[in-house]
Amino acid sequence: MPGPWRRAAAGAFLLGPDGTVRPTVFAEMSAIAARTGAVNLGQGFPDEDGPREVLEAAKRAIDAGENQYPPGLGTRDLREAITAHQARWYGIALDPETEVLVTAGATEAIAAAIIGLTEPGDEIVAAEPFYDEYAALAGLQGARLVPVPVSAPAFIPDPDALAAAVTDRTRLIIVNSPHNPTGAVWPREVLERIVELAHRHDAIILTDEVYEHLVYDGEHVPVASLPGGRERTISVSSAGKTFALTGWKIGWATGPRHLMTAVLAVKQWLTYVPAGPFQPAIATGLRLPDAHFEAATAALASKRDRLVAGLTAAGFEVHRPASGYFVIADAAPLGAVDARDFAVQLAEGPGVVGVPVTALVTPEHHSQYGTLLRFAFCKRDEVLDEAIARLSMLA
Repeated sequence: MPGPWRRAAAGAFLLGPDGTVRPTVFAEMSAIAARTGAVNLGQGFPDEDGPREVLEAAKRAIDAGENQYPPGLGTRDLREAITAHQARWYGIALDPETEVLVTAGATEAIAAAIIGLTEPGDEIVAAEPFYDEYAALAGLQGARLVPVPVSAPAFIPDPDALAAAVTDRTRLIIVNSPHNPTGAVWPREVLERIVELAHRHDAIILTDEVYEHLVYDGEHVPVASLPGGRERTISVSSAGKTFALTGWKIGWATGPRHLMTAVLAVKQWLTYVPAGPFQPAIATGLRLPDAHFEAATAALASKRDRLVAGLTAAGFEVHRPASGYFVIADAAPLGAVDARDFAVQLAEGPGVVGVPVTALVTPEHHSQYGTLLRFAFCKRDEVLDEAIARLSMLA
């Protein structure tokens, strides 16, 4: 590819003139942590195992010989568990034969939906900052990402900004609520406005709901549960976040048959099928009682509050998240001018790794998020306490 090094997709990596790629900001910060011994709160994965019932179910499946290719749609048992989950929590009725697809994590489901439902030149609207896959897949597909920046402290999309962004050129509207990285939970009226815009402009809604069970303040409302939402919405979620099993990569997409057919047509050429023995295990997890989900949410809410207090005491301006794995903290009160430079100094000095939010936005909007960092709190209490002790050196 001719030309100088340039920022690609959301700015999380650099693409060289010969097609080579420099490490992402996330990889760069993790490498600094490995080199310096810094506490790594940069990447969003837990450091504790998921529910014992789910782990044991995977072992039983391996011992029972469920180690070959599962069905292309996913095992019948898991598809039925996903169907029951959507009905149990949200009152959404699905056909497990035609409206449920098991994928290799939510990332594959999102990729298959973007590739299967858009053409080069189509527009994809998404709130910014965003999970960096959105921009990367838009770029690979030759579509145009139209970002709608969200601002502190609420980080909720402005309905008028959404209306300006969604046009007759819009093919997909990506709804990421609960939101990564800000932890905002979008209110019903914003979601209803999105459904209205999708109908007006004949757009499809793609929802990324991987943090659906990790809501600490407020309520998660799936777009597919709203009037007029179900018939034009592909809903995506994942077991990785819900059960703290991110390495298993079991996700799913659900939606009306005519949309799911397009997603399946692409998905079959990506991973073909996700891991066989993990599928019955996740079916077990989805059938756990409400008390399990409540306890897991309460435990993470406590970790959130722990890290929020530590960052605040260290001098950051902290935006308390309503959901998810991450805290957004503004380093400007500590003299930061550039979040990436400050992140490197923080890692190599006190020894705590966070990720600059500018890694998750388009270059033209860097200045809006120029001193914000993202810190993960989905870690053991002793890890958080060590990070907080090191952060106290800034105060």
